[in-house]
Amino acid sequence: MNKARYTQEVPEDRKELLNALNEHKKPVKIMILGGVDTGKTTLATFLANELLSSGFRIAIIDSDIGQKGILPPATISLGFPEGLFESFGEIKAYKHYFVGSITPNQFFGEMIAGVKLLTDEAEKKADIIIIDTTGMISGAGVELKRMKIETVKPDVIVALQKENELEPILKPFEEKTQIFRLEVSKKVRKFSREERREIRKEKWKKYFRDSKSYTVNLNHFIISGTQLFQGEDINENEKSLLEALFKWLIIHGRKIGGKYLIVKVDTSNIPRQVDKNVLQYIDFEKLSNLLLGMIDKDGFCVGLGILKFVNFRDMKAEILTPLDEETIKEIREIRFGRVRVREDGEELGLLDRNAL
Repeated sequence: MNKARYTQEVPEDRKELLNALNEHKKPVKIMILGGVDTGKTTLATFLANELLSSGFRIAIIDSDIGQKGILPPATISLGFPEGLFESFGEIKAYKHYFVGSITPNQFFGEMIAGVKLLTDEAEKKADIIIIDTTGMISGAGVELKRMKIETVKPDVIVALQKENELEPILKPFEEKTQIFRLEVSKKVRKFSREERREIRKEKWKKYFRDSKSYTVNLNHFIISGTQLFQGEDINENEKSLLEALFKWLIIHGRKIGGKYLIVKVDTSNIPRQVDKNVLQYIDFEKLSNLLLGMIDKDGFCVGLGILKFVNFRDMKAEILTPLDEETIKEIREIRFGRVRVREDGEELGLLDRNAL
């Protein structure tokens, strides 16, 4: 279920890096960069185990939200391994930050905030902090990595590259940060998109395996990550007009700064022309199986839930989660994600950031 496992059979440049880290002033923050299937997590696992064996306190920040080793996906996780481990999957999470997606696209703010906040937490307890990142390194990924480096300020950047694909990211930091450029191991295995999806399916399934269903009053929580509860309710005249005009059954409607946000069900299969600057809508069924982050008073994610049903009139929601009742009492905020997933691990698709 995990792509990367601990091995001491590594290229020689990994051992040179290890020696440098042993001698480096502590605490030290290490950020590992590389494209998809370049061995970032395998390297992080090797470094963590070897440094643990040398007696250092190690923190792992797993920010590869789509191929997480530390469960669950769609979060950034911090763990403190207490002993040698084979894979990230064995590490118990200390804290999570909820991103709500399995891709960084449209979620740069969450990616940067999550890594920064968890790094700050890690610095309180660890000698060495290893930050594993996503494989998004081109296009907008260059800017994401730049902003993440500028915010987190790692002491060491480890660049796993096949040729020079990371140079646009590395160049601004040449004289500011210690950089180790390593070759991609010839033993690295490539995974297809379908294989990645199947691996993630098993992880979702494992995480939600012992879940229970709870009916919660949404009025008792801060609701974030969505505009569905912002602004004011549309009035009956507006509702009737929109239903007649677009042949919808409107389940829920809000007016936010002069713009309408509608949750609807189609009552007729007709073509519709909608000015999205004035009216935004989403199908009611798209809210079913939507991923939720259960957030504590400090802004960290204590666990995930799956939205099964929402009654907008009574402000009640049915949520499936592995969290127990005592933990749910600690939740201050429910944050809407953009992944639709069932408890059996089957992903039903992603919603656009602006959909809600």
